[in-house]
Amino acid sequence: MHLLLNSNCAFNVTSAAVAVRQEVVSGLLLPVALRQSTTSFLLRRRVATFHRVRTGAIRRALLGVTSLTDMAKFNAPVIQDNPSGWGPCAVPEKFKDMPYQPFSKGDRLGKVADWTGATYQDKRYTNKYSSQFGGGSQYAYFHEEDETSFQLVDTAKTQKTAYQRNRMRFAQRNLRRDKDRRNLTQFNMQTLPKSAKQKERDRMRLQKKFQKQFGVRQKWDQKSQLKPRDSSVEVRSDWEVKEEMDFPRLMKMRYMEVADPLDIECCGGLEYYDKAFDRVTTRNEKQLKSIKRIFHTVTTTDDPVIRKLAKTQGNVFATDAILATLMCCTRSVNSWDIIVQRVGNKLFFDKRDNSDFDLLTVSETANEPPQDEGNSFNSPRNLAMEATYINHNFSQQCLRMGGERHKFPNPNPFVEEDTDKSEVASVAYR
Repeated sequence: MHLLLNSNCAFNVTSAAVAVRQEVVSGLLLPVALRQSTTSFLLRRRVATFHRVRTGAIRRALLGVTSLTDMAKFNAPVIQDNPSGWGPCAVPEKFKDMPYQPFSKGDRLGKVADWTGATYQDKRYTNKYSSQFGGGSQYAYFHEEDETSFQLVDTAKTQKTAYQRNRMRFAQRNLRRDKDRRNLTQFNMQTLPKSAKQKERDRMRLQKKFQKQFGVRQKWDQKSQLKPRDSSVEVRSDWEVKEEMDFPRLMKMRYMEVADPLDIECCGGLEYYDKAFDRVTTRNEKQLKSIKRIFHTVTTTDDPVIRKLAKTQGNVFATDAILATLMCCTRSVNSWDIIVQRVGNKLFFDKRDNSDFDLLTVSETANEPPQDEGNSFNSPRNLAMEATYINHNFSQQCLRMGGERHKFPNPNPFVEEDTDKSEVASVAYR
């Protein structure tokens, strides 16, 4: 072995090397034969420049050792020799009698400790969050007498739980079913006429709207409960479409700024509210009465006040019900239609005769709207008629009927001279 000693460097060698201290040596090359002794030697030599030092020079360098106290000390570490195998042959004291639980970093973090897992009613989710790593022989039973005997190594795959086995299968089935539905819908859309295509688009838009707004959750095998509603008017194939605008485009429109409205004419009279109804609660209830009063619901062209105003001022006319329907059309679900008549340079928005335009709808935008048909009590039309009847009776029952009235400048235009005023509902028009 050759040791290259530079100036101001020291090497400590024990049992395999010699401790050498060199103060002023530059480029000194020493071939040293190392012996298996535990004696440490300190080599001190002040020499100029040498390229090779032989055995005699080494002996002269060894004469520079002063005493045994100058030798460097080195404590060799304890190495455990395991001739019968690989690795340590003893378990450290801090790991003795410590149980080992195999785990995997891919396991789900479920319960800290589950003592009630066997009591679950739904067995599919009992082992949903249980560990599957090392589960084959983890809790296997081995008799003490057979521990030193031959044992078979468990190489079988870990048995998956019912939840894990069926989860991927259900996911693939759902993907195939959704793909088939999309293909079928696309094929049907191609074969339908234009009016039917628009009807199908409205139904799909309505379904997505409900799912987004109310968070409709359906099972994988549950069909949609939404039934396409009937149109208020039958769209014929020979009709020419002049303009078509869907609700999303209509919602993005902005209205021009207009001045504050002015009251041109006020008609009718109103009875005062009975404050006794403020004390009505669920415990202090009051029965709803049937009030025999007449409510006038006419279209725009049949309104006598609008007819009179159309001769002098204005160019667009509509009743309150028609105007409210137009303003809230983006929130409507049931079908409705309005007839627009143009007389000269004036427009009149009218409703159809014997239509459900003035009825109050029930659960129109609900998650599960009424689906019954025909003469059932829960059909949409019967529920709407019932709600309108209740609203008319309650609006008159909570008034002090037969008492003093607040009268507007003009009388009720629908009351004739020979008609009893008590038979007409307390309504004002503006």
